[in-house]
Amino acid sequence: MRLRQIALVGADLAAAEADIRAVLGVDYAWDDPGVGKFGLKNAVFPIGETFLEVVSPKAEGTTAGRLLDKRGGDGGYMVILQVPDIDKARAGIAAAGARVVEDIDLPRARAAHIHPRDVGGAILSLDWMDGWDHWEWGGPVWRDHVRTDVSTAIVGAELQGADPDAMSARWAQVLGVAREAAGDGWRIPLDDSELRFGAATDGRGDGLRAFDVAVRDTAAVRAAAEARGLIRDGEITLCGTVVNLR
Repeated sequence: MRLRQIALVGADLAAAEADIRAVLGVDYAWDDPGVGKFGLKNAVFPIGETFLEVVSPKAEGTTAGRLLDKRGGDGGYMVILQVPDIDKARAGIAAAGARVVEDIDLPRARAAHIHPRDVGGAILSLDWMDGWDHWEWGGPVWRDHVRTDVSTAIVGAELQGADPDAMSARWAQVLGVAREAAGDGWRIPLDDSELRFGAATDGRGDGLRAFDVAVRDTAAVRAAAEARGLIRDGEITLCGTVVNLR
């Protein structure tokens, strides 16, 4: 399986989109009408073969809106992994006793969204596509808009919690994969990417703290972030989420 998409939640979608375009060098975003049924609007940016999404509530009582309130502002929302066999993935979810809050079955895309309380840190989605290179959520023309002169791929995600040992063990159980110790925390290796789990130290509780982006020139990306006032305590922050440059 591989990390294919990271979703963030932001109160101001236009502001988040402007920052992402300026810092990561992307120039296209898909506005997916399918998220409207969840009371959301969004923007999905292709970064190489991976995707960065920002969702924003447009109605009262949404999961995204509650997360904004709970964590005190913008932040991480969802981790989407692409799997080669959705039936096997769904069986593993059921065997682990995790609840599925949304099943999607389309001609070229099938997915299972797992309740965040049953894994911790974020909504986890396991998605299958008809073709390993296909990505339904990027829209019909995303390949025509891929730019890799600044950023080339999302290559990692970092989740934080009060008990990263238990959180990482639960993710490994649901995914049916092994975890390994990594410094003061844990990691789950994936194809060309990884998931990391560490202690929550920023006062925001459990959540998706950061994601990793492979870039051509780290100094240039940092300069773009600094020009927009997006470096805090030495870290680049987009939509309330730390961006680690690789």
